[in-house]
Amino acid sequence: QVQLVESGGGSVQAGGSLRLSCTASGSIFSSATMGWYRQAPGKERDVVALITTAGSTSYADSVKGRFTISRDQAKRTVFLQMNSLKSEDTAVYYCNLKWVRNYWGQGTQVTVSS
Repeated sequence: QVQLVESGGGSVQAGGSLRLSCTASGSIFSSATMGWYRQAPGKERDVVALITTAGSTSYADSVKGRFTISRDQAKRTVFLQMNSLKSEDTAVYYCNLKWVRNYWGQGTQVTVSS
């Protein structure tokens, strides 16, 4: 059973930065594509950024140039560095691990005030 534990959310003013972390239990982290998704109130959950086992990354257009996803295989942790935050980035952010099926973290709230 895979468990994902997120941390790093919080409240910040527009233009500020936050760094999210997600640590996975189990041994499949090294074989899995990892990602961050977000869900704003009344909206669907959307992908923010993905990173493959080879380190290839992809981003939603809305965060390109501002967010950076990375992973530390030894620590079984994926990070999301969020810079130049905007009010529209306010959402619950979820860590995702894809291996045969999807695994989700519990979510962490990010609130950006203008």
